[in-house]
Amino acid sequence: MKTKKSSDDGLRDQILKDFARHINPSRVRILKSAGLDLIEDKREGPYVWDISGKRYIDCMTGAGSFNVGRRNPRIIQALKNALEHYDIGGFLFFSELKVSLAKRLASISPGRALSCVTYGCGGGEVNDFAIKLARGYTLKTKVISAEMGYHGHTGFALSGIGRDSYQKPFQPLMPAFERVPFGDLGALEKAIDDTTACVILEPIQGEGGIIIPPREYFPGVRKLCTQKNVLLIADEIQTGWGRTGKMFALEHEGVIPDIMTVGKSLSGGIYPIAAAMYKEELQDFLFANPFIHFSTFGGADLGCAVALEVIDFIEENDLCAHVQKMGEIFENRLSGLLSKYPQILKEYRRRGLMIGLQYANETLGPRMSLELSRNGVIGVFSGNNPSVMRIMPSLVIQQQDAEFILDALEKSMKTLSQGAQNG
Repeated sequence: MKTKKSSDDGLRDQILKDFARHINPSRVRILKSAGLDLIEDKREGPYVWDISGKRYIDCMTGAGSFNVGRRNPRIIQALKNALEHYDIGGFLFFSELKVSLAKRLASISPGRALSCVTYGCGGGEVNDFAIKLARGYTLKTKVISAEMGYHGHTGFALSGIGRDSYQKPFQPLMPAFERVPFGDLGALEKAIDDTTACVILEPIQGEGGIIIPPREYFPGVRKLCTQKNVLLIADEIQTGWGRTGKMFALEHEGVIPDIMTVGKSLSGGIYPIAAAMYKEELQDFLFANPFIHFSTFGGADLGCAVALEVIDFIEENDLCAHVQKMGEIFENRLSGLLSKYPQILKEYRRRGLMIGLQYANETLGPRMSLELSRNGVIGVFSGNNPSVMRIMPSLVIQQQDAEFILDALEKSMKTLSQGAQNG
């Protein structure tokens, strides 16, 4: 008779084998080597359980898709309520929920200046639309993005991505895209010319390794774009919904973009939805081209119902203030780890609960992922830079959860440090 453990191991092996065969073999190999081959089972709040029953605190959170926690009961109930009356809705037609969410998004946009909305299912899709809107409205073609930036893997978004390895197999890409170093105003000013339609940037580079630009950078970008009659697109897919201690990250600098894209946690981790929000004058392009862009499932009535509840939950629980409080716990302990384990941790970068750990070399990202998994934390190194790990827990974590993560980091660093000394 098989024990429960041997039964779980057999199921795990079969799932990984089938995933490798039918979905992606290399992903299985890479994640397994980093101790990240868990099979997600139960999910609740900041936690996820492997099929073996082991509990982890999720610090990957789908790159920021679970800000309000895994399987948040309020969000689930909102979806159940919507299912009593709605389905996805016809993408060509109108509904109260589509309008209600659009009005709500406008009311919380930076400066309440982005009053118009086009929906999508995910970040890449709405970034595509944002670039299309910028080109269509300005009648110009050039798009400027940043080195190491990330905007998705779809057509226009892929052309603006800041990593050659993502683009190389699909050359030639969309024309008239140029990349500049992130945080370098001089390089951006030099790149802008009379053909430039827009600049698309993340307020903080997520996939790039939690790269936080100087405080004066985005006010300078805004000034340049205004002077040169160029649209500024802010990609807040990862940074939005309270992640940095503000509803949207550009609010830290008081900058209002012309177009802002949001997604991930707008879904509550329950039903996919994303949006491009933009200034009213940009509607001129859609007045002339009302059928220029469609998304069958984007802005589905079910998704709109979920998104409205997500916004309510964030505001009613003052998650932005909570993030600032939890962020200070990380700040205090991380500074200590930096001085205690300099051979492991080179620096850390943090705004709110968007944290990047810069390790001393590229081997440490995968090794720290493995050690953290042994200590009950899911931490994933950056695809753009394996020496960097993103720590992005759900925003509903409490002090004991923050301390658990920090304890796991310290245990993992201690283990690797001892290994280096013994070597």
